[in-house]
Amino acid sequence: MNGLTRRDFLNKVGWLGLPALYSWDLLKAAPVHDMPGYTGGARKEKVLILGAGLAGMACAYELKKLGYDCVILEARERSGGRLFTIRRGGMSEETGNGVLTADFDPGLYFNAGPSRIPHHHRLTLHYCKELGVPLEVYNNVNEAAWYFSEGEGKLSGKKIRKKEMHNDMRGYMMELVAKAMHADQLDKTLTAEDHEKFLMYVRAEGALDMTDSYKGSSRRGYHIPPGAGLQAGSVDVPYAFADLVRSGLAGPDFYNVAEYVTELQQTMLQAQGGNDRIVAALEARLDGIIRHRCVVREILNTESGVRVRYSDEKEERQLEADYCICTLPLTVLTDVTHNFSSNWSRAIDQTVYIAAGKMGMQFKRRFWEEDEMIYGGITHTNNELYQLFYPSNDYHSHKGLLIGYYNFNERAERIGELNYADREKLAFVKGKLIHPQYEQEYEGKSFSVSWHKTKYTLGGWAIYSEEERQRNYRYLLEPDRQVYLAGEHLSYLNGWMAGAFESARAVVTDLHNRVTGSRTPYQKVS
Repeated sequence: MNGLTRRDFLNKVGWLGLPALYSWDLLKAAPVHDMPGYTGGARKEKVLILGAGLAGMACAYELKKLGYDCVILEARERSGGRLFTIRRGGMSEETGNGVLTADFDPGLYFNAGPSRIPHHHRLTLHYCKELGVPLEVYNNVNEAAWYFSEGEGKLSGKKIRKKEMHNDMRGYMMELVAKAMHADQLDKTLTAEDHEKFLMYVRAEGALDMTDSYKGSSRRGYHIPPGAGLQAGSVDVPYAFADLVRSGLAGPDFYNVAEYVTELQQTMLQAQGGNDRIVAALEARLDGIIRHRCVVREILNTESGVRVRYSDEKEERQLEADYCICTLPLTVLTDVTHNFSSNWSRAIDQTVYIAAGKMGMQFKRRFWEEDEMIYGGITHTNNELYQLFYPSNDYHSHKGLLIGYYNFNERAERIGELNYADREKLAFVKGKLIHPQYEQEYEGKSFSVSWHKTKYTLGGWAIYSEEERQRNYRYLLEPDRQVYLAGEHLSYLNGWMAGAFESARAVVTDLHNRVTGSRTPYQKVS
């Protein structure tokens, strides 16, 4: 990637940053390989796991099945790590900002961390089914949501429905393709018959008229909707191509990533009642294993195993084990005393995590549904908010939470420097440019999380270039004597629950093979 700076790279990948079908047996079990050749029964080996996020809990869950003696040390008062659903009483602590406690009305919540499960993340779906966590559809792509561009241009400062923008741009692009075909400027390898077939496709794709020009269509919506009797409806006039481009709506903040990126394509799912239901289900299987409010200070490989020094609410303590699986974010591990190899130390210190922030805001009525016919989905902006998310749950209920912003990189860094009250003010001022209803409907209750400033996390998710995966990442996949690493940062599914689960199972396989002298390879989902 010649000429691509580190900041350019982070900006390009930053957006990465049903009723219960499982319970009705309407959705088949995710075809996940068992851990073949493994049998349980009590074992003498003790495994100390650092961090009660998804990776740490999944490691303990699988090791417990195999009979290992496990203990998890977790710095927070809760489990889940970045899988954090904010509801009344939820707390977060940031460097420089102190502790924030949510005061949302009972029953309202939003997922401050992972909120979406792609339909092809079979391991995540497998655990949801195995643990009895019911799922529902998450509406990630909604053509009724808005694009809102601030800046120059005729359409700046105006709300543009996504369906209008998408269909107008598609129409104009297909018109250009048709013109190129008529001028014989397209692929010369097409036969006359192929040429005609493709021209028919172009016309259908772009909703072109008989002159192969785009003049708009019902796909983009109606000025007057069709109805009974003689009300045939009146199609909206399309926006001018030049106005769309000059107003910034063809810029990088509005690329259709949700339609193109594999991980964001429909169908997507979420846990009913909040994704922390997955955390609760794992915790229930790990009763007595997790020790909260235990902050790791030192990790040492010894001649006979591993020794970990940590602080709890009372004093400094230490534990010894045969093996250790550390799932702490590398941004946190870098400040823990250790005797790791130089390759590990360098990789830990040099790995970068993306800055990311979210805010939930409570409204007295769900005006986005009642006034604007928006049920789930995302509004995109080119201002500090970047994205507004509409809830894909509890439709037509009385109150609701919007995710008032979800942003990355420089936007997240700038907002992260604000105190909690100023973040809320910014989200309100910018949000009401899109939704004037904020003025009357906002109830003054918000909760923001800047993950790169959140204690015991210090980052959204790990980011690697291909060069960094070769220089640093590959070393972290191998154990350093008796210490293993696991987490989303040890996967190619960075930022996704599936990354934590896949990494956990891979490490459990490696550790168990080492203990038993087996050579069973880790088999990913089929």
